Amino acid sequence: MSTLRILIADDHYLIRQGLRSLIASHQGWEVCGEAVDGREAVQKCKQLKPDLLILDICMPKLNGVDAARQILRANPTQRILIVTDVDSEKVIRECLESGVRGWVWKSDGAPDLLLAVNELQNHRSFFTSRVAELVLNGYLQRSHTHPAEPTVAKLSPREREVVQLVSEGHITKDVASILHVTPKTAETHRNNVMRKLGIHSVTELVLYAVRNNIVQVQLPAPALADTKAVDYRADLLTQGDSKSFN
Repeated sequence: MSTLRILIADDHYLIRQGLRSLIASHQGWEVCGEAVDGREAVQKCKQLKPDLLILDICMPKLNGVDAARQILRANPTQRILIVTDVDSEKVIRECLESGVRGWVWKSDGAPDLLLAVNELQNHRSFFTSRVAELVLNGYLQRSHTHPAEPTVAKLSPREREVVQLVSEGHITKDVASILHVTPKTAETHRNNVMRKLGIHSVTELVLYAVRNNIVQVQLPAPALADTKAVDYRADLLTQGDSKSFN
């Protein structure tokens, strides 16, 4: 049997090392590379062509949902296993619609992860029971309440990228560099987003990004929190428009 080549995409070093150790303990599996943000995950999938991508949702520069969309659009046969702590029916649904066929939470045990990798290796799907519960509850709730679809559906993939980068605190020059466009083009994208969404400040844009799972706010546990290391996205929410994005 040929070796299963696995790419790990997670922005936390300890998580990557833990996954690498688990994979190395299984004969016939190997880690072919690592990515520390969503954009790097997309790039390394193209370069390394792994058999399986293990992908987190909470990723800087490009979240896991949008990274999965780009990867599967370029290669619909790419197998992707989401390993995350994001507990959102909407995010799960978006991943399923994109073609993701595996989901494990970081709070699950190592046997669940190993089983998930084995199932995807054999071209089968794997979802923990909690995934089915969330998806079913979300479906039942929508069927009874018929809520309006979130405005995020109106944004293009590039506009979603801009929303995430701006929400993470990147100035226009940095956004242009990351997206390989001119600053004027980056500014145009940002203005189009603001117009489409009917919002008028960066604070509103950040709130929109959080509410629509384009970025996730992860506050450190109180016992482990360093008062000098406050999550920058939460910090943005309290600063208003004090930061310059021009």
